[in-house]
Amino acid sequence: MKKYKHLFFDLDRTLWDFETNNLESFTELYTHFNLQQRGIVDFDAFFKEYHVINYALWDEYKQQLITKEHLNFNRFYRTLKLFGVEDESLAHEMGKLYLHISPQKKVLYPQTHELLDVLSVYYTLHIITNGFEDVQYLKISNSGLDKYFKTIITSEKAGYKKPAREIFEYALAQTGAIPEDSLIIGDDPEADIWGAHQAGWDQIWVKHLPLKPEMVKPTYSVDKVGQILTILS
Repeated sequence: MKKYKHLFFDLDRTLWDFETNNLESFTELYTHFNLQQRGIVDFDAFFKEYHVINYALWDEYKQQLITKEHLNFNRFYRTLKLFGVEDESLAHEMGKLYLHISPQKKVLYPQTHELLDVLSVYYTLHIITNGFEDVQYLKISNSGLDKYFKTIITSEKAGYKKPAREIFEYALAQTGAIPEDSLIIGDDPEADIWGAHQAGWDQIWVKHLPLKPEMVKPTYSVDKVGQILTILS
């Protein structure tokens, strides 16, 4: 195995348990805005449709086709409209409150702190994320992850989103690392694995999302965050 010096972690769905935290946040929104009284009686169906719309908008955002403001408004507006509630003001308010609630959630994947306690002794750790800068910093701080990471690299600051080669080059420039001693750890087969591969980095794929047949095979893969130590020990 190569002797790595710099480990670059993705945040959402790699360390920060996006599904659990997102469900908690969405449940609070549903209750706060009394959506049941507005005719949206099936929470599960509403949340499922939101998830589909949100995923599609994030894909457009990663391709730099839309702004974060467009994404945050339309994921709620389009979902509400599907359920017969066409209310722009409500969509704006839901988007605003979501960005306030979500980064306060603290659920990480099991063994995350134990893993980082060990790795931080032997490696320089960094975050590289496509998430909104202000939101991601709050997530990292509120969940107690900030003490582990020397550098936080966001797509907003870099001006490029994973899988663009430029964000990986930006990360190297910011940290003084080189591709040969850098390793990315992430869940997204395209943004993290394929993107890093194109930039000449090795990768550990945390298998929280499916790997499409046409995607490049990752250098390493694990089912859970805690298994990363078996690769790097």
